[in-house]
Amino acid sequence: MPWDRNKAISFAQSHAQPFSTRYCAKSVREAIESGGVTLLPTNYAKDYGRNLTNAGFVETNTIMPMPGDVVVIQPIDGHPAGHMAIYDGRTWISDFKQNHGFYPNSAYRRIRPKYKIYRHP
Repeated sequence: MPWDRNKAISFAQSHAQPFSTRYCAKSVREAIESGGVTLLPTNYAKDYGRNLTNAGFVETNTIMPMPGDVVVIQPIDGHPAGHMAIYDGRTWISDFKQNHGFYPNSAYRRIRPKYKIYRHP
C-alpha cells in the first residue's frame, strides 16, 4: 500500500490528547502506520531516524515543513527518550497538538537540541 499522508495526519489529529501522555513515539508510529507505512518500533523516539529511512522516508534539511513530515529530536536532560512529531500543515502533533512548533515544551525550546526532519516522497 502506498503512503497516504492524509490518513496519517487524520489519525494523528483524531488521537491527539490535550497534553502530553509521554507516548510521542508510539503515537506518531501509529499515525504513520495508519497511512500505510510499517515501522519497526523502538524504545525511544530519538532512535526512529533509521526506521523511517528504512521505510522509505528521506532526511530533508527544509525549514518549510510539508504535511506528513516527521521530526525526530534528540534527548535533553530530564527527557532521555527524545521526541518525535508529525506535521499536519499547521501544527506539529505527537501524542498532543503542539502549539509552539516541533519542540514539545519550554525546556526543549530553550535548549534547542539537534533534530532531523524526514519526508516520504
